[in-house]
Amino acid sequence: MSLRASSTRRRSRMDILRPTLIRIGGRVYRKNVIQEQAYQHEEEDDFCAGPGDCADEPCDAFVVEETEKGFQCRMEVPSLLYKYIIGKKGETKKKLETETRTSISIPKLGVEGEIVITGQHRSGVISARTRIDVLLDSFRKKQPFTHFLSLALNQPTIQEKFLQFKEEVLEKCSKDHGVSSSLFQNPAKLHLTLGTLVLLNEQEIQKACDLLQQCKEDFVDQIAGGKPLTVEVVGVEYMNDDPAMTDILYAKVRMKDGSDRLQVIADQLVERFVASGLMLKEWDRVKLHATVMNTLFRKDPSAEERNNTMTGKSSFKERESFNGRNILKIGLISRDRPLGPGVGLLSLICTQVFAEQRKIC
Repeated sequence: MSLRASSTRRRSRMDILRPTLIRIGGRVYRKNVIQEQAYQHEEEDDFCAGPGDCADEPCDAFVVEETEKGFQCRMEVPSLLYKYIIGKKGETKKKLETETRTSISIPKLGVEGEIVITGQHRSGVISARTRIDVLLDSFRKKQPFTHFLSLALNQPTIQEKFLQFKEEVLEKCSKDHGVSSSLFQNPAKLHLTLGTLVLLNEQEIQKACDLLQQCKEDFVDQIAGGKPLTVEVVGVEYMNDDPAMTDILYAKVRMKDGSDRLQVIADQLVERFVASGLMLKEWDRVKLHATVMNTLFRKDPSAEERNNTMTGKSSFKERESFNGRNILKIGLISRDRPLGPGVGLLSLICTQVFAEQRKIC
């Protein structure tokens, strides 16, 4: 009992010293460890009602308008997330309104529109808006990604080299555990993934497209010098510890001239999307790689027939690793192949689980 209690106290101290950080709209918030009941009681007694109070609230993070009846704040929220603000039987919404002394107007489910927060005190409106932001950020992180930012790597010459690699692997390694043609990427979809996004309505998709175009004007054209970037696709690597139990095999990519221009473009793109709130920061630096084999591509042979007559959803077997030792010896070499000219370098790809990918801008 004493050891367990001591461990709990240590974890509690670490939670205070290193609280969870939440990034919203380019800002970073601390998620403090608190007891919900104590917090509710404290806010009931010490609610700051004056317009000059709550100095540590991020009052400049969004627009709060003064009206004849008090203050209001408008926020665009995808309709898919309304339910998280409303809560079961409206309990979450009622709690927010009671604790912040505001009124929260939400469009009907399935209807895109603005959520409007109104209240007599500016501090209450700011508190409600901040809590909704934190709440939605938490649920958005749990959503499966809908899009990914990528650099196309599917020029005909690269596709040709890839198909040669595939043919050689199947010829020399088909008897190795788990190796089959179903593991290979579609040549037309070869790409470098920079990061994933959760875009839940047309407005967010358009925002991402506009930001991508802005990035092109701000720094991509300048770094690329208005010319195609020539890359080398040389060799393959695996993503797990044991090559005999491989799930993902990817091609290594580098600039032919030895510069880091492609890496700089990739890093700055991700940095800009993270700052806009459209993408979560996962790594300090983008790992430039193109997936060529993935066990998630391994289809259930009977799924295709069922899809034609039932729900249209594909089903996959449990992930079965393959032995990649001999494949690594073969490697993948495709030198002196242009990655693409100008803005053709960039694409925002929409993907749905078990569905075909389609470009949206």
